Amino acid sequence: MSPPYDGSRIDGSAYTDVIGLTHRAPGWLDTVISAWSTYGLALFALLMLAGWWRARRAGTPEAVTALAVPLITLLAFGIDALVKLAVREDRPCRTLRVVTLEACPAPGDWSFPSNHAALAAAAAVALLFVSRRLGAVALIAAVLMAASRVWVGAHYPHDALAGFLVGALVAFVSARTVRRHQKALAGRLKSSPLRPLLAAA
Repeated sequence: MSPPYDGSRIDGSAYTDVIGLTHRAPGWLDTVISAWSTYGLALFALLMLAGWWRARRAGTPEAVTALAVPLITLLAFGIDALVKLAVREDRPCRTLRVVTLEACPAPGDWSFPSNHAALAAAAAVALLFVSRRLGAVALIAAVLMAASRVWVGAHYPHDALAGFLVGALVAFVSARTVRRHQKALAGRLKSSPLRPLLAAA
């Protein structure tokens, strides 16, 4: 098996510049960004729930797409994880041996692409097919999530960007496909046990 890939040759200097900023930043800022990086994905779950609830109350076929958003997000995560296993890039904190806000993951916990960025981007893009307003909020949050993963030292900038693009692309193709067939799917699901999830009684 080939040795792990060294991503520092791409943007290692940019990464170390960011880590330098974290050491000079106010403590409260590092705390806020670290908390967002760790727990921020919960916001996307709440936005998914809000999108589904809104579509369900309206009784529209969009409820089918809203139900698909979590599945689309998981699909993006799965594809992102496969890319990780194929590339096998060492974490920057391990290659460059810098002190980071987040504890450096163990060897074998690969860096490229970022799972957090992929999950956030996939949720945001899929939500755009349910509600532009919720999707826009999620898209801003996804950009902040991707950036936070670099700030805490977990990823190189190119890891975060690649994860974002993987999640966005998978979600766009998947959500567009579901949206195109949502009326037919709604018709089928209305005669299934999932009917209560499509429209309020």
